[in-house]
Amino acid sequence: MNKNTSWEKIFGAFWTAQAFSLFGSGLAQFALIWWITQTTGSATLLAVAAMVGLLPMVVLGPLVGVLVDRWNRKAILMISDSVSALGALLLALLFLSGQIQVWHVFLIIFVRAIAGAFQFPAVQSSTSLMVPEEQLARVAGLNQALQGITNIATPPLGALLMGLIPLGWIMSIDVITAMIAVGLLGLFHIPRPPARPKAILAQPSILSDLRAGFRYIFNWPGLLGILLISTLLNLMLAPAFSLVPILVTRHFGGEALQLGWMSAAFGLGTVSGGLILGAWGGFKRRIYTILLGVTGLGLGALMVGLAPSYAFGIGLTGMFVMGVMNPIANGPFFAILQVVVPPQMQGRVFTTMLSITMGISPLGLAVAGPLSDLLGVQLWYLFAAAICLVLTVVVLNSQPILHLENAGSTHRLP
Repeated sequence: MNKNTSWEKIFGAFWTAQAFSLFGSGLAQFALIWWITQTTGSATLLAVAAMVGLLPMVVLGPLVGVLVDRWNRKAILMISDSVSALGALLLALLFLSGQIQVWHVFLIIFVRAIAGAFQFPAVQSSTSLMVPEEQLARVAGLNQALQGITNIATPPLGALLMGLIPLGWIMSIDVITAMIAVGLLGLFHIPRPPARPKAILAQPSILSDLRAGFRYIFNWPGLLGILLISTLLNLMLAPAFSLVPILVTRHFGGEALQLGWMSAAFGLGTVSGGLILGAWGGFKRRIYTILLGVTGLGLGALMVGLAPSYAFGIGLTGMFVMGVMNPIANGPFFAILQVVVPPQMQGRVFTTMLSITMGISPLGLAVAGPLSDLLGVQLWYLFAAAICLVLTVVVLNSQPILHLENAGSTHRLP
């Protein structure tokens, strides 16, 4: 199919389907996290819920990428949305019948996370097949805006709905939006990549590709350094974001509405940071833009960690600052990789680095949950702030990382 032929109409329907799916999932996620917080009051169990939702992407990520390239992506998207809808339907029935247990929620979060592990790469890889190359940046902006708007809108709306209707009916909204998404996906054709020779498909290349990616990264000090920095940041910041409900209830004495405002502040910050980065473009040396973002994340976490219990506004401002700085820190990261890593190695390097950086998050959650229960949730935000500021100083004194962009043209493939 010619991507320039009515691509706006086809991608518009695809984008709308994803908007419905994201909106329903956002409402359901907010409602479930708040229910766990109110039911258990445990930072440890909240961290476990985050780990359950994260593990499928961490463990299955490299394999899922291979399968998405080989299977029908439209079918993957329709099946993943259907599985998520089925999980939401089961939760709705359990909530409405009064039989819900915490382990039910954990199990269905896990199943929905498996579906999401397939959905994310299927969406990303399908977009490049539907959209002309010169329009990809514009579409990336639309996707970022959609994610940001979802993060802003669903928490306050979820908090409002939880005061008006039973939680089971909120889960039913997720069922409806997922089914609308499936219906829209069924109306148009998603192109498939050119078929590869059967001999290539038969090669047991997954492990060899992973090994090649590891060798490439570990033989390049600058690339290895930025991987270690990203891993340490994820170790500290993933729990900080996951423990916000406990921060709101236990420290600020808030309810669902305050949690909604906290989540919306981060979402509004993320949209603002993305627009700032899009208009500004960052420093000529991308590593300095990353360091600005990391420093800002540390300062935002410091504000949250030091906010007195009566000063919810300071915590809200700190969360907004973290939202602004998140895209400024993350945006240039993949841009550097796209510049310095040869195209024939990028897929393996991206997969390896994402698996490692995301894979450390469960460890951080496993430590942060009990520590927050024991010593208070704000302490983790202070730890996260300290790590962000220390890592900024470390990078400024690391020549291999500072000059990573200059070394790309001279680094050889293994």
